[in-house]
Amino acid sequence: MLDQVTPKGRILAAALECAGKKSWADVTLLDIAEAATLPLHELRGLFVSKTDIIAALLRAVDDEVLSKAPARSEGQERRDRLFDIVMTRFDVLGPYKAALKSIHASGGADFALAVPYLSSQHWMLQAAGIGTDGAVGALRVTGLAVVYASVFRVWLDDDDPGHARTMAALDRRLRRGERALSGLEQMGSTATRVAEALREGLSAARRGREPPQPKAEPEPGSGTV
Repeated sequence: MLDQVTPKGRILAAALECAGKKSWADVTLLDIAEAATLPLHELRGLFVSKTDIIAALLRAVDDEVLSKAPARSEGQERRDRLFDIVMTRFDVLGPYKAALKSIHASGGADFALAVPYLSSQHWMLQAAGIGTDGAVGALRVTGLAVVYASVFRVWLDDDDPGHARTMAALDRRLRRGERALSGLEQMGSTATRVAEALREGLSAARRGREPPQPKAEPEPGSGTV
């Protein structure tokens, strides 16, 4: 997943190595630079904080997941496809579980990671053939973000090589989320129809209050061709 020929790849690998050895909260940028055998100023040219490093890790994982995503099967349900994509992500993350436990335990969520985190959900949905455009798409992205965060915590403590607990939790939450989103979509469709009816009613009422306009006399030579 990480090309350690490049300085960026070496920094990301070093960050995971450091997190696997001690609490991420105690890891400094100097620790990461030394583990990557790079001068600190070179690290600074690529990353200005540990948050930047985690954001880059998210993007690297996204790329790996998209490259390893299984091909779509004809007639496969979108939920089943999404299930496969998320489990592929956990497979990609498997070698770094110790480091991820350290990062996850280091404290509350960093809001600066919201954009790259939601971007990951967007791409997993896209890989499953599920649209993310418009208001409904935003609901899907947000819903998957909640589902993934919940299942990720299960995965961190799931030491079964077959990830039975993780798969059960993911299947259960995806089904629940699908039902909830379906209800929201129906509500949104109803609200849209009601809003359109209200707009038409108000428009008709305004037209009814307007005084009749005199018909314009046709100009000489005018007519319908």
